[in-house]
Amino acid sequence: METEQLYQMYKPLLFSIAYRMMGSVVDTEDLVHEAFLTYNRVSSKKVIENPKAYLCKIVMNSSIDKIRSAASRREVYVGEWLPEPLVDEENDPSHSYLMKESISTAYLLLLQQLSEAERGVFLLREVLQYSYDEIADIMEKSAANCRQIFHRAKQSMVNRPKASALNFQSMKSSVEQFTNALQQGNVDKMLELLKTDSVYISDGGGKVKAALNPIYTSERIAFLFTSIMKKLPENTRMEFKVVNGYPGVVISINDYVAYVVSLEFLDDKISRIYMVANPEKLAHLQVKDRQ
Repeated sequence: METEQLYQMYKPLLFSIAYRMMGSVVDTEDLVHEAFLTYNRVSSKKVIENPKAYLCKIVMNSSIDKIRSAASRREVYVGEWLPEPLVDEENDPSHSYLMKESISTAYLLLLQQLSEAERGVFLLREVLQYSYDEIADIMEKSAANCRQIFHRAKQSMVNRPKASALNFQSMKSSVEQFTNALQQGNVDKMLELLKTDSVYISDGGGKVKAALNPIYTSERIAFLFTSIMKKLPENTRMEFKVVNGYPGVVISINDYVAYVVSLEFLDDKISRIYMVANPEKLAHLQVKDRQ
């Protein structure tokens, strides 16, 4: 099979693996691109019997290497760390594979607490439903070892986010109501949509002004948001987008993406608000906007 055909067939799968491992859109795109270059180079010299497994192995190993090399930078990261937002149009078919499984910000944050090996085994087994023999081949470990790693990882993921009872349209409606209430300064409506013990987490990475620690309770969050709103210039635009699989908001100033907001719902209310403001993590969205 030609590399171009393999690219069309397996790019969504490889993107899915690498993005969940890395939490970075830019790094993921680089790793996937490099995987196909490597495949093309190797396949010109020998026959690769299972292209899918081979490509998965390249991406997984590259992801693990990248994570290890970035570990020291993560330790000195300023403030809270959030994954680079994955922003989609609602009907964008290119990420249909991603949308089948959870790629929420909350889920990705839990994955980040696992070691790179635990994360890899867990994703391959839990999300992609690979057999332990297939995982062993990709991770270059024994099947028995992979089984142990998976069970250890699963124990660490017991507190993963529960699926909200709200469907996508209901969540979108709540996000729209919250945004409208924010723009109108309707604090009572904002408090009605937020859980009392809701949490706000922002990621400025030390590059822009952002809260260094989580903000707790609906009252403090509503006050913070109304304060931020007053400081935004008139040419600020808010657009509803699919952010990490759920309704979210992209905030642009002078057509420059300044913030991306994703939300988590619990008991039919907004329980967590994640806002990425680090310009380095929004760079891929600026490029997209100019195309």
